[in-house]
Amino acid sequence: MNTSQPKPGERAKHVSTDEDYLTVELLDGRVISIPLVWYPRLLNATPAQRANWTLCAGGFGIHWPDIDEDLSTEGLLRGAPAPNASAAASL
Repeated sequence: MNTSQPKPGERAKHVSTDEDYLTVELLDGRVISIPLVWYPRLLNATPAQRANWTLCAGGFGIHWPDIDEDLSTEGLLRGAPAPNASAAASL
């Protein structure tokens, strides 16, 4: 089994959102921009709820306490939407 370990540079440095996108800056300089439609909890959150985030898991995770959402930088880099995100997006 080949499992890849997260690299230190893949830790999140800063997180921001607008009406359409989640943007995550990584320590290694990369910037990931993902459509909010992939993450229905974030899409349906208020701007204040989206702005209230904390880093967790040593910076490899992002937590939004107001909406109980957790994302990992590994999943973001893999391009993994939330389960059932496409069904929620079509509503």
